Parts: sequence; structure tokens; C-alpha cells
Amino acid sequence: MSSQTPFLDIACQQVIVEDASVFSVQWADLPLTIAGAISADDLLGRYLDYVKKFTLTLIRPVTLGNGIEFRLVGTGRSLISFLPPVYDDGSATLRICGGFLVQPRRCDRGELRFGVEHLHGIVRVSLQLSDFCPLILGGSSPSPVRFWLYRVTQAAIHRLVTVRFLSLLYHGLAGHSAGVRIVKVAVRAGKSV
Repeated sequence: MSSQTPFLDIACQQVIVEDASVFSVQWADLPLTIAGAISADDLLGRYLDYVKKFTLTLIRPVTLGNGIEFRLVGTGRSLISFLPPVYDDGSATLRICGGFLVQPRRCDRGELRFGVEHLHGIVRVSLQLSDFCPLILGGSSPSPVRFWLYRVTQAAIHRLVTVRFLSLLYHGLAGHSAGVRIVKVAVRAGKSV
């Protein structure tokens, strides 16, 4: 057995696509022996718990009858709102339906998908944000300043949150730590953030 610490490779891509919406995907391939029983619903539940802990409860995911809201503590204000999860073939998808961080005219589009896919001896767990229209970009033709501001704030935070979540998920399942390597992937065309 090697004495070197193993690495967990986390694939990552974040881009602004042609219509100025955000596409972001992160995934990790986990050994079947430790991740075989994880489901998309379990992944979603773990993520919601993690967001609360990661933000020191400043952002609280609240499950309601009509969906899930990420609320800013003490305000009752939703930063981002989702319809109830839709489950399909190893995934749980939350459709974006509003919130302070979403462009008001384009709040009826976008989704956050939690995927669990069994492949040859591994389980690929993924988080994919698609068609998200952040308020900070301002519209379908964001200025360079707005693009830069999005890149150093929301995009950076989202990447940190998802990469750390996948890393902690692995450590929790495997019972040991591993270094993390970010592997850039190209799933969709767009301007890298």
C-alpha cells in the first residue's frame, strides 16, 4: 500500500453561456464500496444541511410546502427560491422560481440538479447549476464590471461551497481525509468564470 495520501479529483466548470445565464458543474467519482447506497435525495439533504453549517447559519435553507428557500437569517428574505424537488433517474432537481439574487424578469428559469450516477465500479455525485440568471449580471448583456463582480463574488462562493461539499462528503463516507485536486472540464461552451 502506498504511504502517499490519495487525492480526490473534483471536476469543475463554471461559464457564462451565450444568453448570459450561468452554467456550473462539479462532480466527484467515489468508490462504489463507500458510496453505493447514496441517493439523490440523500445528496440534496446533505447539501442543505451543509449550506447552513458552512455559512454559520447566516443562510438557512427552509423547506416549505411550495418549495425550498435559502433565507438570510433574521430577515425572512429569500436569497434564492426553488420549487419542490423533482426526482428522475438518479437525480433531484430544484427549479429556481425567485429570490433576491435572481434577475426578476428571468426568475422562472434555472435549476440546481443533484445527480447520483452508477458507473463502472464508481458512483459519480454531481451538482449542476443551469440557466441561472443572477441579479448581479444585470441582464442578457452584462458589462465587464458586472461580469468581474459576479466572478469574484457569487461564482467564487458557489465554487468554494460545492467543491468543499464534495470533499467533505467523500471524507464522511470514506472515514479518512484526502487531498483535493480541481480538474477543469469542458461540458458546455461559454465564457469561463
